Amino acid sequence: MSSEIHDLIEGPITCHCWNSDRTKLALSPNNNLVHIYSKSGGRWQLETVLKEHDQRVMGMDWAPKSNRLVTCGADRNGYVWTKEGGEWKPVLVVLRIQRAATCVKWSPLENKFAVGSGARSISICHFEVEHNWWVSKHIKKPIRSTVLSLDWHPNNCLIACGCADFKTRVFSAYVKDCDEKPESTCWGKKMTMGNLMAEFSSPGVGSGGWVHGVSFSPSGNKLAWVSHDSLVCVINQETGKSSFEKTKELPYLDCRFVSETNLIVAGHGCFPAMYKHDNDNVSFSNKLDQQGGKKDTGGLKAMDKFKRLDKQASAATETTLSTTHQNGITQISVFKEGGSIATTGVDGKLVIWKV
Repeated sequence: MSSEIHDLIEGPITCHCWNSDRTKLALSPNNNLVHIYSKSGGRWQLETVLKEHDQRVMGMDWAPKSNRLVTCGADRNGYVWTKEGGEWKPVLVVLRIQRAATCVKWSPLENKFAVGSGARSISICHFEVEHNWWVSKHIKKPIRSTVLSLDWHPNNCLIACGCADFKTRVFSAYVKDCDEKPESTCWGKKMTMGNLMAEFSSPGVGSGGWVHGVSFSPSGNKLAWVSHDSLVCVINQETGKSSFEKTKELPYLDCRFVSETNLIVAGHGCFPAMYKHDNDNVSFSNKLDQQGGKKDTGGLKAMDKFKRLDKQASAATETTLSTTHQNGITQISVFKEGGSIATTGVDGKLVIWKV
């Protein structure tokens, strides 16, 4: 069950992120703005609005240690925001892309970040001290469509991506100028920049769909992804075994490992659910919210409503869902390690769930 419900805006929330102690929240209300909220008396109060982007903000991430906020958008730009003297100052990132930036993620050590885009590429961005700006190196081949999701491996040098070409991939994002030489992992030894470490397709005959969300487990040995064909997939690279669950629910849009065996997913079904990966098998565990379908608050049966429709096809009834979210969930974030997660959705709600 949900522990906190906050109605923040009237409209969709595209993406959100938290500062380190969870006292501040950044989100985009489906436009070119970034809203930053601070918590006061149990309520979230709008603190400031960032207006540097010209088009819709598609992704953001808040570095917990350095307190830097990175955003990217459909205007093909990325900005790194630093708070100085009570104001947020943006620094433009040289992404060198010709299509919208779709997602962004800080690396675990916060010395670089990755930006996915519609240009069939991932930009690995790091700070160049000599020129005092953020520059990028591109990972392109063999990506054949828009990059929809990203997640970093705990070693700071591997990046997983989910794409609209129905593929999930793991690349090396080792940058010689800012990374120490990485040790070999179960994903491979050769970690030159842009090297393809692994590539996965949706299992099953006739399966395939956009990969909306990817997530490494805390150890980095497992990778989970959710796709538009209603699949939840997990690969254990250490054993080389993969497993999947074909759900009967609407497609999930995001996934997040909260432990080595527990995976939280959410999406068009308007509720978060937990899946368990144990003994190299993935299986449904439980819903964090109860999905009871739709409630007709007008007190009329379907046939009665049909009979009472006037010539203009209007009806004096309303439809609500029995779930906490009243529309699709767009993003999952970890609110407290091992304790709770947060979700935002098309209904403008922020919900914090006890896991």
